[in-house]
Amino acid sequence: MSEIEVWRQFDHDPRNPANRTIRASDRDRAVIETVLGEAFAEGRLTRTEYDERTDAALASRMLGDLVPLVEDLPVARAPRTDIPRAAAKAYAHQRRQATWGFLSASLICWVIWLASSLGGDGFDGGFPWPLFVMLGTGLNAGRVVWQKDEIIEAETRRLEKRERTRIRRHED
Repeated sequence: MSEIEVWRQFDHDPRNPANRTIRASDRDRAVIETVLGEAFAEGRLTRTEYDERTDAALASRMLGDLVPLVEDLPVARAPRTDIPRAAAKAYAHQRRQATWGFLSASLICWVIWLASSLGGDGFDGGFPWPLFVMLGTGLNAGRVVWQKDEIIEAETRRLEKRERTRIRRHED
């Protein structure tokens, strides 16, 4: 049984610290019994370990009591709960890069324009071509700011896909 299937069978994930004090239902205990039965069939548990853990599962009262019974089995890994925070952090990084790109390219171009405009006869002026650089880099910075939700959603999907792949590799 894959990790994802096991934990989706619970109304409240017992690995989440906030749910550990919720009373376990008969269905919750049955899920753990199934996991233990499969672990015994795969040779991960001896008969004695299986009997002890099954008895403990039947006697458990809280969801938190069930987790230690399977924590040394492949399905016991904690869910990655930092995905939304990691996606927001990735967006902030992308926003900083876009802002830095806008500011640095603009500053460099304006300095070059100003230095080339200061001829021997004084300030020549000329067409302010750095505006084109500002327009290009500013469009990217604006896109990042205006598409915040889309960028975070895309990063969340990417991280979730990577987590699913990691889980599948661990199961194999």
